[in-house]
Amino acid sequence: MSHIFITGSTDGLGLAAARTLLAEGHRVVLHARSQARASVLSDLAARAAGIVIGDLGSAAETRAIAGQLRRIGRMDAVIHNAGIYLAPHRAATPEGHARTLAVNTLAPYVLTALIERPQRLIYLTSGMHRGADGSLRDIDWVERHWDPSRAYSESKLYLTALALAVARHWPQVLSNAVDPGWVPTKMGGPGAPDDLAMGHLTQTWLAVSDEPAARGSGGYWHHRKRQNPAVAALDTDFQDRLTARLAELTGIPLF
Repeated sequence: MSHIFITGSTDGLGLAAARTLLAEGHRVVLHARSQARASVLSDLAARAAGIVIGDLGSAAETRAIAGQLRRIGRMDAVIHNAGIYLAPHRAATPEGHARTLAVNTLAPYVLTALIERPQRLIYLTSGMHRGADGSLRDIDWVERHWDPSRAYSESKLYLTALALAVARHWPQVLSNAVDPGWVPTKMGGPGAPDDLAMGHLTQTWLAVSDEPAARGSGGYWHHRKRQNPAVAALDTDFQDRLTARLAELTGIPLF
């Protein structure tokens, strides 16, 4: 039985992953953005190992989430599931960061740095990361004209590179990125063509399975098949420049 934390577990893929892992007998710590959002988890609360509250769009609340997790104890696996999609405007966080970058990249980075190191880390990315600009120029969209699709794609490129950088720097941790596909969740919309079940079963498999394939690290996965991510994500120089930039933005070094 594993102890697993899942961000963004009030709906969509995060909720589906939580239900699957609880049904398999694992101890699952859930996450909700607010107390109001946590109320939708009432049917799971009695079976969960805990519920952590905090908005990943706030640096202060993300740090508080890390503190809550440290008090619960070390996780065997963390699934960084939470994310936001095509924000029409550069909505700013309390710290002034673009919310897309904050939720999709900065929050997983901060949690990775501040929680007790688990055995396995899974970061949910997107195939759209392949269309991103890997220059690292103005990653917080302070100077550029806001482009929702490009901002999302870049945030997922950064997350993919982060997963692979963690695998390289922390060889004792199994760190992988997962592309769940375009699935019919609230984010993906009802017309999304991919398989909703496979959209969450890859990350639950990576979190708990003892199959040899699931015990690898540094992979980019789609529907339990390892694929090639964008070239930039594999570039160790890009990974190191990215993590240095994320350290500057958050004030928290990772490596």
